[in-house]
Amino acid sequence: MNSKLFRVYFFAALLCFIVSCTAEDNDTESLNESAVVNYDYSAVELETMALINNYRVSIGLKSLEKINYISYKSEEHDNYMITNNVVNHNDFEARSTNIMKVLGAKTVSENIAYNYNSAKGVFDAWLRSEGHKENIEGNFTHFGISIREDPKTGEKYYTNIFVKI
Repeated sequence: MNSKLFRVYFFAALLCFIVSCTAEDNDTESLNESAVVNYDYSAVELETMALINNYRVSIGLKSLEKINYISYKSEEHDNYMITNNVVNHNDFEARSTNIMKVLGAKTVSENIAYNYNSAKGVFDAWLRSEGHKENIEGNFTHFGISIREDPKTGEKYYTNIFVKI
């Protein structure tokens, strides 16, 4: 009788293990591990993030936490814009979906800019734009930023992604 009871418990434990380790779970775990990336922030990136957080706090909102993975995705978009000589939100849906999947974000939004010479300049421009200002003041918890310079022209490209996790 004990061996039958043992087999039932063993089968139940095995079934629980198989159900809890589905392929979807394993994909999520490996994707989350990929979210751990190194990102070296420039002084102007850190200054821009500080301007955004200081502004948010001044109007009674919580400051946002930076996530390297979001800055990495922002950098990918800057590089795309530089390579293609465009300023746009192309492939935002793919970036957003990726960030939701990798980080478990509930919402994602994005500000871009082009050819500002300072953190204060781009920040002020974003505040003058209704949509960009809504993102800065939005119900977000984390963010990332990338500012890249086109080596041919010296013009700067900005991508700032906001997420709620």
